[in-house]
Amino acid sequence: MSFFTDRFAGRIGGASFGKSVEIFKFEAIKRAKRAAVAAHPDIPLIDLGVGEPDESASPLAVETLAREAGRPENRLYADNGIPEFKSAAAMYLERIFGVSGIDPETEVMHAIGTKSAYAMLPLAFIDPGDVALVTVPGYPILGTHARYLGGEAFPLLLKKENGFLPDLASVPRDVLSRAKLLYLNYPNNPTGAQASESFFRDVVAFARDNRIVVVHDAAYGALVYDGRKPLSFLSIPGAKDVGVEIHSLSKSFNMTGWRLGFVAGNAEAIAAYACVKDNVDSGQFRAMQKAGAAVLGKPELTERARARYSRRFDLLVPALRKAGFDAEKSAGTFYCYARSPVATASGARFSCAADFSDWLIRERLVSTVPWDEAGPYVRFSVTFETEGGGPGVSNEEHEVEAEKRIIAELAERLKSAQLIFAQPALH
Repeated sequence: MSFFTDRFAGRIGGASFGKSVEIFKFEAIKRAKRAAVAAHPDIPLIDLGVGEPDESASPLAVETLAREAGRPENRLYADNGIPEFKSAAAMYLERIFGVSGIDPETEVMHAIGTKSAYAMLPLAFIDPGDVALVTVPGYPILGTHARYLGGEAFPLLLKKENGFLPDLASVPRDVLSRAKLLYLNYPNNPTGAQASESFFRDVVAFARDNRIVVVHDAAYGALVYDGRKPLSFLSIPGAKDVGVEIHSLSKSFNMTGWRLGFVAGNAEAIAAYACVKDNVDSGQFRAMQKAGAAVLGKPELTERARARYSRRFDLLVPALRKAGFDAEKSAGTFYCYARSPVATASGARFSCAADFSDWLIRERLVSTVPWDEAGPYVRFSVTFETEGGGPGVSNEEHEVEAEKRIIAELAERLKSAQLIFAQPALH
């Protein structure tokens, strides 16, 4: 026994911490990718598992950060945020989502990346024995921290037959009586589904009737396609009375590593989050917040990203369908979610999506992310990287040609796999 063995908290495993042989999903994918590249150094890996934009932040963000970083007034602690960023966030909600009446002072609070907000909100609401209702598959952080605090995370399965919306009526009464938080995420990662106004109206009624606080993750809120309009939970009458919405600059503005987002909504909930935040961090760098404020005022940056992802979906989906996947263009996000095959004609068998994903990396050098929580599915991302442009060719023209080459190569690799699905293949 080491010095630390009996010192670790039970929430991370206690004396068993570090001794588990179970491999975290994304670590397993990294290992498989390294092994595949080492075994086939002459074959380029097609990485469709990436969960972040493949482009850098805009010059506007970079230039604003560079200019503001050297100003002496920005060296100070930001604490719970600067007025410029809060005001920009409120204006962004009105301009993009039609949410009016948000008070920047009392109804908006920044986050050092939205992951930190999901970790802190349970600290404001969850006591031992309380329940957080969490959609599955999905981002696990809120549920993880609810369990850390002695609470429970009750899974709401997202199934195709329900449009990948949770069945709120299925929650047992004894769970409802202890539930304090309901976590939602639309447009949804990984399914790509978008919620409707009628669903959100049902959520408001459900939350009010059961006194449950709604936490809506809108990280992909503005990334919707083919004429769909961005929809905010806060745009629904009564939503601000029962919850908050979390927005990230990572996805819509290519600012993943910048770690900046915001929480907006009910003033009491925002105050509770701010109270916890006061005891966790001292705020994101002021210059970073000013860069964030600058891009929030430029929705055309997101429009360009949205057009690019839509174009890639229009290439990817037909290629997947030709290989037999039940793929459809997602309503939002940059993910395509499709049921996993069960075998190949050459005799490989897959008991779950994780098995197929591992095989696909090692045998065809195509990386995806598997999800088995609500059936065997794999997630394909359209944020794959392309090469830089050449002489006499515009960057966009070169990128379009590179996208076509990559998807054509993907189609060939999938065709050679001769995948077998539990249901008839689609062509």
